[in-house]
Amino acid sequence: MNWDWSTLGDFLPAFRSGVLVTLQALVLGALIAFALGLVWTLAQRSPLRVVRWPVTAVTEFIRNTPLLVQLFFIFYVLPEWGLTLSALATGVIGLGLHYSTYTAEVYRAGIDGVPPGQWEAATALGLPRSRTWTAVVLPQALRRVTPALGNYVIAMLKDSPMLMTIGVLEMLGQARQFGSRTFHMNEPIVTVGIAFILIAYPASLLLRALERRLAR
Repeated sequence: MNWDWSTLGDFLPAFRSGVLVTLQALVLGALIAFALGLVWTLAQRSPLRVVRWPVTAVTEFIRNTPLLVQLFFIFYVLPEWGLTLSALATGVIGLGLHYSTYTAEVYRAGIDGVPPGQWEAATALGLPRSRTWTAVVLPQALRRVTPALGNYVIAMLKDSPMLMTIGVLEMLGQARQFGSRTFHMNEPIVTVGIAFILIAYPASLLLRALERRLAR
């Protein structure tokens, strides 16, 4: 493989810009996924069918369709209905919405894992329903599911190159644009691959350490 260090130097400014865009999409998308996933979970536990059934149908539909199709729908179809978003906003919303259906299942498992005695103790103490959720159930459930939520952050990082298909110049998008312009693909693609490893692997180690700490 021919390797040109001067080409790598030329690519670094675009690469730094791509890293920032990738991290921005990842952080904002994760925040949407975590918040919206909890909303889905609580709605699915509603005693009202008019709330529970539509939410279940929507989350199942989103979870069983590809992220790429959802990105195309938001970016190309919604403008036909009068809702136009920038490429980055589409990517953030698409990532967050797609992964919120997975985090909803994680939250559900965490809530179901709270011992029944905790619910009974809250009832015996006369705690209102809102207080039971915020002070008793959710703190225990979130502690149980934190490692699983972290795994989905890494999955979102690995799916971020899909944003390139709607014009978001994240790391891989910058690499392909640079390669198309200079006809040097080795340096940018290898650099991006190494960058994904350098971001994802330390995050995996951190999640393992966090899981061991929470287990204690």
